[in-house]
Amino acid sequence: MDLLQQTKELCRLYDIKPARSKGQNFLIEEEIYDQITAAAGLTSNDTVLEVGPGLGFLTAKLAKKAGRVIAVELDDKLVAVLKTGLAAKNINNVEVVNEDILKFSIFNFQFKNFQFKIVANLPYNITSIFLRKFLEMENKPKLMVLMLQKEVAERITAKPGKMSLLAVSVQYYSLPEIAQIVPKENFWPQPEVGSAIVKIITNPPIPLCQGGKFEKDFFRLVKFGFSAKRKMLKNNLAAGFKISQNEAETRINLAGLSGKIRAQELSVEAWLKLFTYFYP
Repeated sequence: MDLLQQTKELCRLYDIKPARSKGQNFLIEEEIYDQITAAAGLTSNDTVLEVGPGLGFLTAKLAKKAGRVIAVELDDKLVAVLKTGLAAKNINNVEVVNEDILKFSIFNFQFKNFQFKIVANLPYNITSIFLRKFLEMENKPKLMVLMLQKEVAERITAKPGKMSLLAVSVQYYSLPEIAQIVPKENFWPQPEVGSAIVKIITNPPIPLCQGGKFEKDFFRLVKFGFSAKRKMLKNNLAAGFKISQNEAETRINLAGLSGKIRAQELSVEAWLKLFTYFYP
């Protein structure tokens, strides 16, 4: 019985009707599960936080490689499937948590050096808030491997010229890259759009607090910069900081940037340099 048949049979047995509102499009391709597991680079010393384990096909693969898996699933019926499946396979290094990941606290679990990795097949409607929650943590995951909507994956990994507030926010904290494009035909029910596996390696903290500077001020600057997409950066920053356009352009020039530059053209490094001229 292939994965599609197994998925349909489990849904029939447990009366599960995949809900688009919950992002329940089940991955039905074994090779993609293997690629996700490989991207996480797991060893027996790793603790994995798996988000949205669904029917448990990926969970079983993660459990074989990692020392410990904490699987957080919101749907009650899927939790029942997951627990039954793990017991049947005699997998005992997985802890199943029936909870909303956005309310979940990893700090309730104690593990060595408090280092962990995240593997997630995220509902697309919580991607931004999920990334903010885990990238802004003091004890961040050292790695995340996420199945995301292809368009969102491309936004997160964008280069200068196509940057966005989301891209700057993610790239400030991490190095994201697309590991694999996953066509929509690999899911059941088939979604309307393609997906991508994104590997996100978190950065060491940026020493932005020198001289009393804080991350909230940095992101205030970036938000001002992206406040009106079609306007030049100097116009947006002038409006945000309530200064003249000439003053904004002078500070932009001091950072080594053109007065005609737009927010989408700046790398994270350019934003950090610009920050020193707006918060001296």
